[in-house]
Amino acid sequence: MVGHRGASGERPEHTLAAYQLAIEQGANYIEPDLVLTQDGVMVARHEPMLDDTTDVAVKFPATRKTTRPVDGVPTTAYFASDFTLAELKTLRAKQSRAGRSTAYDGQFAIPTLDEVIALAKDQSAKTGRTIGIYPEVKHSTYHAGLFGAYVFEDKLVTALHGAYGNSTKAPVFIQSFEVANLQYLNKKTDIRLVQLIDADDVKDDGSMSLVAPYRQPYDFVQSGDPRLFSDLLTPSGLDFVKTYADAIGPWKPYLVKTVADKVERTGDTTLNASDRRVDGSTGVIEAAHARGLLVHTWTFRNDAGLYGFKDPKAEMQYYVKLGIDGFFTDFPATGVAAVNELR
Repeated sequence: MVGHRGASGERPEHTLAAYQLAIEQGANYIEPDLVLTQDGVMVARHEPMLDDTTDVAVKFPATRKTTRPVDGVPTTAYFASDFTLAELKTLRAKQSRAGRSTAYDGQFAIPTLDEVIALAKDQSAKTGRTIGIYPEVKHSTYHAGLFGAYVFEDKLVTALHGAYGNSTKAPVFIQSFEVANLQYLNKKTDIRLVQLIDADDVKDDGSMSLVAPYRQPYDFVQSGDPRLFSDLLTPSGLDFVKTYADAIGPWKPYLVKTVADKVERTGDTTLNASDRRVDGSTGVIEAAHARGLLVHTWTFRNDAGLYGFKDPKAEMQYYVKLGIDGFFTDFPATGVAAVNELR
């Protein structure tokens, strides 16, 4: 089980406090999404944009904002790549999702990858259980445009090999929504690689909505490759992924058939995602396993996105029973409880 951005349901995401809480709650891995600072340091942020997760607008003037294309979308924001590490260390994290506690806003700094690794190793020694890390290379094409092709990936490999060695046995998975950078990494490291599979939404009939920028890996957009994210989960797509990756990381609706048949099932009188009818596996798990690929899915939340389920533990348990090899959750304590009840 992976603490998604740490225990991000209870602490501001991608902070040492969120990672520490995830470990205390029983997460096997903690997930640092990574972006680069102006001086080339890897830091844990979900996106290159700092606006929604930090107090940057309080600490720095609006003149520090820039407009940059992120996966083809012109975006005006405070970008991590326009700030040095020293500047970023003056910022404090805040809760980014509406409806969650803001009690810890303003308390925690942005950690570097080195600090996340140090925490995982320290906690492994203290708890007697191995705490792995599950870094994501965020927006490889975007970073390549700023720093050079695969500079980001080379920095990551150097850091991970220094900390864990170059081995498939390392307690590390590297993930990306793009493809070319994973193919590059496959030639540079034996650390396990995960191809993430995205989508925009789920249609009423259970099929996936694929709207840009969630339609394709962005390097496919740049190269003119017509394949969609969904194409990577077909038999030929999985054969292709197997040539460079060790696992797939599909958004969870790819794995379970659900249909919005307009029947209220959860007793709250409101039709929503939880009321979808659940019709079993789509076959993706079985097809991936037949090719020797692990399946890690995301993201389970107590407070949102329960497709076909009222209870978050029941949702997690359904997927575990289908045979997934791992999952991401904002609430690791719930994930631990769900798995323990199945034992």
